[in-house]
Amino acid sequence: MSIFEQTESEVRSYCRAFPVVFDRSEGCFMYDEDGNKYLDFFAGAGALNYGHNNPYIIGKMTEYLQHGGILHALDMSTVAKRKFLTDFQERILKPRGLDYKVMFPAPTGTNAVESAFKLARKVKGRQTIFAFQGAFHGMSLGSLAATSHAYPRAASGTPLLGVTFMPFPYGFNKSFDTIGYIENVIEDDHSGSEVPAAIVVETVQAEGGIIPVDVEWQRRLRELCYKHGILLIVDDIQIGCGRTGEFFSFEKAGIVPDMVTLSKSIGGIGLPMALLLMRPELDIWGPAEHNGTFRGNQLAFVAADAALDVLENDHLLEHVKQTEKFLVKYVEEKILPLDPRIEYRGRGLIYGIDFTALDPSGALAGKISKKCFENGLIIERSGRNDTVLKILPPLVITEEELKQGLDIIASSAAEIMSKEIAK
Repeated sequence: MSIFEQTESEVRSYCRAFPVVFDRSEGCFMYDEDGNKYLDFFAGAGALNYGHNNPYIIGKMTEYLQHGGILHALDMSTVAKRKFLTDFQERILKPRGLDYKVMFPAPTGTNAVESAFKLARKVKGRQTIFAFQGAFHGMSLGSLAATSHAYPRAASGTPLLGVTFMPFPYGFNKSFDTIGYIENVIEDDHSGSEVPAAIVVETVQAEGGIIPVDVEWQRRLRELCYKHGILLIVDDIQIGCGRTGEFFSFEKAGIVPDMVTLSKSIGGIGLPMALLLMRPELDIWGPAEHNGTFRGNQLAFVAADAALDVLENDHLLEHVKQTEKFLVKYVEEKILPLDPRIEYRGRGLIYGIDFTALDPSGALAGKISKKCFENGLIIERSGRNDTVLKILPPLVITEEELKQGLDIIASSAAEIMSKEIAK
């Protein structure tokens, strides 16, 4: 490990939580260089919905490479991009009655968010964006301004302007009408806030602690935006691409956002790719007003298109809904009985086990996640002080594999909690 410690920047993070050198991966498992096997409940922070090295996607990528397919083309027209756009329109957008233009801003999620904010301000001629407390939208300055966590914000070295945070219906904020509050801020000429160009929301706050909002709240937010001429941006970067049991997380609410940001698993197999979807009338960009050298990742187009095949052929959306039932039943029967103060919440195959009431410092959850790793499970934490264990496996996971991981969580939590109580 010395080369990493000596040479790589101190900014590295996940390698500190999982201190081994990984060598290969397959399906829902990763292997270190010593051959030790780890079940993955992290899934590349949501970038690996279709599993590690999905053989079908790998096959399509290999065919493309052997054919001599172009790899870098900026935003030039290519066969690979045409096929992805055609299939995405015919298999994802049209069946859902969605009429969106597609923009390829640059390779990662923060680029999609930055372009959405930039376009919203251009369209509306207003500067302010409303985001929500607990939100995570990226780490570059524009998206970081809409990320509420004090720790990454403090590293910016400059004021983060143009965003006003609104209450999210969680914790103390669950005790009052958050949509009514936002409307009051907009309508009250003494609120100190101007009407925003856009409101950006995650229908499940992932980094905020796996906090879903119900469909009625989403519908009220959509209506508020219509009423006041505000663009609604749904950030589906981590919870899109089937994670909630629908391709888009907002489908269950029956709403149509003005813009949608996608990244992570839209790249099929972990390849860098990001999309901004926008209603056609919002597409007022001039040529090259927003661009990036790697916005045309051709191999990602191939992988993304193959992922649409996997989604359909393997009936993944239905699989997620069925597997969620197993997950919920297990948590309620095997994990919650460990202590009545443990809470859980989520949708589809993103769930959080919340230990805040036992230890709001996050130390207990940290020890449990460390014990999980020692027992062969890769699992991340999220939420305030990282008090929430984040269950985020590949969508292709079997019930047997899911049970294996949940067994590790249950046994690790029981062991750590018994030691902490004994103190």
